[in-house]
Amino acid sequence: QVQVVESGGGLVQPGGSLRLSCAASGSIFAIYAMGWYRQAPGKQRELVASMPSGPMNTNYADSVKGRFTISRDNAKNTVYLQMNSLKHEDTDVYYCKAEIITARGEIPYDYWGQGTQVTVST
Repeated sequence: QVQVVESGGGLVQPGGSLRLSCAASGSIFAIYAMGWYRQAPGKQRELVASMPSGPMNTNYADSVKGRFTISRDNAKNTVYLQMNSLKHEDTDVYYCKAEIITARGEIPYDYWGQGTQVTVST
């Protein structure tokens, strides 16, 4: 069984910072891309930032460029999202996605975390 678990969400004031963590565990052969998504009520789940395991560039939503930074610790199967200069509009449930192979030769499968709430409010 593969599990993806986020942590680090919470309540923060506008202009503040949060650091989200996402750790994958279980029967993991390899992890390819990892990323963060967010979903507000009544809206689609949207990409926030993603980072492949290879040499491809990281990807950021235009709304978070210059404020958020994604990073990975592959030895710990963990991806982070450093969120600075937070705005009210950043209030969402944030989900971690890991593209994982559990055995050699498998097609990568997307595993999702349960989500962590980020609330930016005064």
